[in-house]
This record gives sequence, C-alpha cells and structure tokens, in this order.
Amino acid sequence: MKSEEINKLSNRIIGCAIKVHRSLGSGFREGIYSRALAYELEKNTISFARERSVKISYEGLPLGEHRLDFLIENELILEIKAAPEINSFHIAQILSYLKVSDKRLGLLLNFSGPTLQIKRIANRL
Repeated sequence: MKSEEINKLSNRIIGCAIKVHRSLGSGFREGIYSRALAYELEKNTISFARERSVKISYEGLPLGEHRLDFLIENELILEIKAAPEINSFHIAQILSYLKVSDKRLGLLLNFSGPTLQIKRIANRL
C-alpha cells in the first residue's frame, strides 16, 4: 500500500474512533472502546483482525508472542489505551510492534481524556 493510501486509511480509522469517543466519552476500560471501535470499523467496511499474534524473536530464537489490538487491512497497527495519558512507554511499545511485524504505520488512541488522544507512529513511512 502506498503512503498516501495508508494516510487515507488512518484518517478513516481516526474518524471512527472520534465517533466512538464522542458517543461513549471517557471512563471505560479498553475492552469497551475496542468492541465499539470494531463495530464502527465494520460499519465503514474497514477490514481488520483483532488480537492478532505476532511472534517476537532474537537472532532466530523465539522469545514469545504479543497480541496486537488491531491489525487493519494487514497494513496498519492500531493500539487502544484508556490511560491517564499517552507516555513514552506506549510509543516505544507500538514502535516495537511495527518493527517486529514489518508494518509502516501505527495509531495509538487513548480514550481516557475529555478528547481522544491520537498519536501516529511511523516506521519507514
């Protein structure tokens, strides 16, 4: 997928997330927002996989797995948070997921505040 297509896709996802946040507000756990966002993505015909496993290895040695909140159209990683704020750990975490899964763009969405917090994290974009 070209960079401009990935950017258009990320804008569509952000639009869905804003709609969810406006409707639900803040104060719920991540799972509530995740289910609502999955519904909204389906309504907008955006294909995704939830809880997709990615394998973590070091020099060929398998270390374990991590589950991504969403893998959107096999191109973009979407991580959902319901935290007081997005911090450097959250950003480092999604950047690591991008590298290990060889994806170019990630969205980090925090539903906890009065407005939706959005961070775009690029890996070779």
